[in-house]
Amino acid sequence: MITPVLLCGGSGTRLWPLSRKSYPKQFAAILGEETLFQASARRLSGPKFAAPIAVTASDFRFIVTEQMHEIGIDPGAILIEPEGRNTAPAILAAAFHVAANDPAALMLVAPSDHVVPDADAFRKAVEIGSGPAQNGQLVTFGITPTHPETGYGYLELASIPEGDTPVSLTRFVEKPDAERATAMVAGGRHLWNSGIFLFRASDIIAAFEAHAPSLIAPVREACEMAQPDLGFLRLAPEPWAKAEEISIDYAVMERADNLSVVPFQAGWSDLGGWDAVWRETDPDADGVALSIGATAIDCHDTLLRSEVETLELVGIGLDNIVAVAMPDAVLVADKSRAQDVKEAVVALKAKQALQATTFPKDHRPWGWFESLVIGQRFQVKRIHVHPGAALSLQSHHHRSEHWIVVEGTAKVTINDDVKLVSENQSVYIPLGAKHRMENPGKVPMVLIEVQTGSYLGEDDIIRYEDVYARG
Repeated sequence: MITPVLLCGGSGTRLWPLSRKSYPKQFAAILGEETLFQASARRLSGPKFAAPIAVTASDFRFIVTEQMHEIGIDPGAILIEPEGRNTAPAILAAAFHVAANDPAALMLVAPSDHVVPDADAFRKAVEIGSGPAQNGQLVTFGITPTHPETGYGYLELASIPEGDTPVSLTRFVEKPDAERATAMVAGGRHLWNSGIFLFRASDIIAAFEAHAPSLIAPVREACEMAQPDLGFLRLAPEPWAKAEEISIDYAVMERADNLSVVPFQAGWSDLGGWDAVWRETDPDADGVALSIGATAIDCHDTLLRSEVETLELVGIGLDNIVAVAMPDAVLVADKSRAQDVKEAVVALKAKQALQATTFPKDHRPWGWFESLVIGQRFQVKRIHVHPGAALSLQSHHHRSEHWIVVEGTAKVTINDDVKLVSENQSVYIPLGAKHRMENPGKVPMVLIEVQTGSYLGEDDIIRYEDVYARG
């Protein structure tokens, strides 16, 4: 059995405004109805795979469990990183966790934000890589280039690959300029670096001991001192903070001499920019890729995406343009500048714009909410509560609230009064009252909340009871 390890703690910025720090691209449905994370988990499932391990940030822990539950996959473990330290500490922590049960177990480590259209072909490549991995090799998967890409790192092979036969790795190559990328693709001995690895737990730990020994003690201690929390395993923050922030490539792979590469040519993308999304969205004969809610008139080589049900995005006479509309932000860029979108995030952070990092929908373990209207002393929200879920018993110092149920039925607690509130009914929560809403039904419950008061921030909350153990 192979144990998949899904890395899902990152917060990519090159797909802003759809991907943001509070809700990064792996949890978004960018291509199709499933999210990238769900597609990754499904791809790494089946009779030859054990239950997956997910390594993620605390803010995403309930999103991980919810999205796995939606596709019927139970995780083997969810490791919570106290803070992001790049991929090397995360992979080492997963290796220690796996090795505690079986040091010889194979681990398949993969980012959770990649697109692999042919899941069966990928599983076949994993099977091919299993032999070298069982013999002590650190196996990576190299993608046959389809064009001279400057946004990817490359793998330089010892020889030109023949089919899908594993090949020895000569060295890693950093992201090249266009001229060098063209030459490498033409030469046939370079593959894109997918960042996907297969190895035995004991072998990768030995590689860390040989090439990155300073990571061993803090990561091992963080694992040994980890605390269970509602089905999650929280790595200990103090030793974790002492681990160097470094990628697996720099820490181990570029220094190891027991690496093999399995060539993979059935299609792959890390969706590292809107230009990649354009390619994966099946542009028409004019090179135009559209979402629902987008219309193109006399456009060429253009991506138009509306992420708002009620917002129509129309492009006229556009050439080589990316336009993405969200409820709170719109991106318009030349497609050739797709890799520079991260600079927009930097600029927005400098002016302290919430759109730089905060997603319009705020996802919580019980569901989500979004702000519809914000005034100086009032705010209107739409709140979606999953079946069987409950918010914390809480109160506020500075605001009162009106709740109007528009879908389903809410079980509402206000101080000592508990009652059911059905569709088209409403309740009033006075300032300072202890209150809670629950969804006792089997369908989602939606309500409109109207807040009024002198301060409407999310930190104006006192929790008395919470099934999700939040402070």
